[in-house]
Amino acid sequence: MRIIFMGTPDFSVPVLDALVAAGHEMVCVYCQPPRPAGRGKKDRPSPVQARAETLGLKVRHPVSLKDAQAQADFATLEADVAVVVAYGLILPQAVLDAPKLGCLNIHASLLPRWRGAAPIHRAIMAGDAESGVCIMQMEAGLDTGPVLLREAVPIGTEETTGALHDRLAALGARMIVEAVAGLPQTPTPQSEDGVTYANKIDKAEARVDWTRPAVEVDRLIRGLSPFPGAWCEIAGERVKLLGSRLSEGAGAPGQVLEGFTIACGAGAVTITRAQRAGKRAMTGDEVLKGLSLPAQLS
Repeated sequence: MRIIFMGTPDFSVPVLDALVAAGHEMVCVYCQPPRPAGRGKKDRPSPVQARAETLGLKVRHPVSLKDAQAQADFATLEADVAVVVAYGLILPQAVLDAPKLGCLNIHASLLPRWRGAAPIHRAIMAGDAESGVCIMQMEAGLDTGPVLLREAVPIGTEETTGALHDRLAALGARMIVEAVAGLPQTPTPQSEDGVTYANKIDKAEARVDWTRPAVEVDRLIRGLSPFPGAWCEIAGERVKLLGSRLSEGAGAPGQVLEGFTIACGAGAVTITRAQRAGKRAMTGDEVLKGLSLPAQLS
């Protein structure tokens, strides 16, 4: 197949590698433009751009695909199919229609649940028992297209968004190779029942509210790990909480019970991983070697 690959973050890299390993002709890689990053705020290419350049692939990173020239440039590639995974730009209808077999999207949820920007975060924050990957034929609506392949995986009781992200990236890479090999095929329309939307994560959601039930606090911490990271203040210092588990115990919300176990509105959580400002992420026990907890967290 002549494939246009469209992706930007780390999640997309295993998919690009899998398609290259399968022997397909990658006619062009599209990704978002380099962004300022690091202390010097110099433009840094996305993970997909960096990987594509290492592989010697042609790369384009337009700011938008809405103008006629960008769409014409896309069409002249004469691709059989475009594979889209966490690209970050809306594809106009002219782009969706350009490849002979259309555009396939790798979506990290069990559609129609968690359409939208942050499906992995939202699945964990909602307490879902499972997540998964769908390979979808793209259309103009937000993640509304019919599904070619679907595979579910359980979510672990202490699993973070970062860990689930890595598992789903590997799963998506395997599934897209299978989906492309089976083209053309007839996808299955999504159900109209059970539609939910995974809104983009707002940093305002990240502060831990200890008055909430422990099960909700635990999901928040795991769902926002590693980014943007749930946080609380400890002795005036903002500390990111990156891992947790439900624990026995009860007390006033925010009360430190034992070690790094904190009482919530109902039940308690134990912090298993955290990060102080300017320091690396550490286990909860490691953090406590250099940080004394007050009797009560706000």
